Amino acid sequence: MQARLEQQAPAARILGRDDAERLVAGVLATMADLEKIRANETAHVRAGRIRDGLAEEARKSELASAYMRGLEAVKANAIALARFAPEALARLKAAHGAFGRVVETNQTVLATARAVSENLVKGVADEMNRLSRPQGYGLPGAQAPRPQRSEPLILSKSL
Repeated sequence: MQARLEQQAPAARILGRDDAERLVAGVLATMADLEKIRANETAHVRAGRIRDGLAEEARKSELASAYMRGLEAVKANAIALARFAPEALARLKAAHGAFGRVVETNQTVLATARAVSENLVKGVADEMNRLSRPQGYGLPGAQAPRPQRSEPLILSKSL
């Protein structure tokens, strides 16, 4: 795998069909690996297993960097790729479009998980503040003075 990542370092020039095919194949392979990791992450987060979903964060970052370097090499050699390997370039464009949809789904799932967790924490904090207000008798609708600051919320990471 590491050799594949190193293969994708931007080449100075594409000199022939073999170079073009090798560059596109390297970018496609990295994209496939990154897509697997993102799909795995999405499945875990959807199931509520956040820790499992984020377990491969370092590998995902490494692959994303390699993918971006590969795309930069493709952009730098776009004319040569179109000349020497137009069908490989078409495959890359199609795969990139499909990969964009995978990334979009992944980002939607992560944003939803983030929003749900923020709402849960806010709800717990609001409930704790409501319970800490003095309860007493008085006119209906009259509210007791609110405390200046809420108590700190302590969460256990061992859940």
